[in-house]
Amino acid sequence: MATDSARNKVIYAALAGNLLIAITKFVAAGITGSSVMLSEGIHSLVDTGNELLLLYGLRRSRLPPDRFHPLGYGRELYFWSFIVAVLVFAVGAGASFYEGLAHLLNPQPLESVTAAYVVLAISFVFEGASWIVAIREFRRAKGGDGYLQAARASKDPSVFSVLFEDSAALLGLIVAFIGITAAHRLDAPWIDGVASLGIGVILSGTAFFLARESKELLIGEPALAAVQESLLRIAGADPSILHANGVITSHLSPSQIFVALSAEFCDGLTTDQIEGTVNRLEARIREAHPEMGLLFIKPQSRAMWQARQKNWLLPPPG
Repeated sequence: MATDSARNKVIYAALAGNLLIAITKFVAAGITGSSVMLSEGIHSLVDTGNELLLLYGLRRSRLPPDRFHPLGYGRELYFWSFIVAVLVFAVGAGASFYEGLAHLLNPQPLESVTAAYVVLAISFVFEGASWIVAIREFRRAKGGDGYLQAARASKDPSVFSVLFEDSAALLGLIVAFIGITAAHRLDAPWIDGVASLGIGVILSGTAFFLARESKELLIGEPALAAVQESLLRIAGADPSILHANGVITSHLSPSQIFVALSAEFCDGLTTDQIEGTVNRLEARIREAHPEMGLLFIKPQSRAMWQARQKNWLLPPPG
């Protein structure tokens, strides 16, 4: 799991790169009249705004709980990540589709193609530098999982959102290069419009994936199976616990988890002994998993837990 400083480094790198790229692309679009360069400029401008929204979401997610939000503000990050995905689709992909169709209906010859190539090369360097920062942090966090599997399992959209945005941007630059080159060499300006449509397709796919993952986190995804199993092991190892029945978890933020643990206590314990067991379990769990936010331990028989599981239709952890 990425630390706050690592998240900020990834986002600030993407923010600086996208702002510089957006400026150079808009200048190139004005010089060349290229539809695909204008689409790319809008794409980079949207990405710049997205990084600002992610930074805002990170800052808000660190606010402490209050009487209006007793579980804290952790899910603000998930909300703003979802908004980022919507903006990628509505503004980035929408503008690319519009520009592509407009250029197909009224193709205009390219001017000063050399300037477009220079801007694409500069943009690729900036975007590649941002992508390297994001991929390094993602590799550090993903462990042995595959990239797509790790992104789907990740609870930290601030890292995988930037990575997928940067990846889409690099693919878009490649499509832009192919489109401009083909339009110039074949003297077929309509190809420039087709390239804009291709960028729109790339952004649409990226937005769909980011929206789906952010939506699941916003609704409330459980902790990883390994974390749930660890909680049950810690509880089951306590001498005052007869059975660790099960656990319900939900991520409130990448580094904060809500936990409700059901456990069957040994017979004959006094109220003070039960309270001592709860305090002991809480200390051990927080020592092993500092990311635990709110932790509730409910004394409950195994039979009652299993009956409730059937009623709630909850699958067992793992």
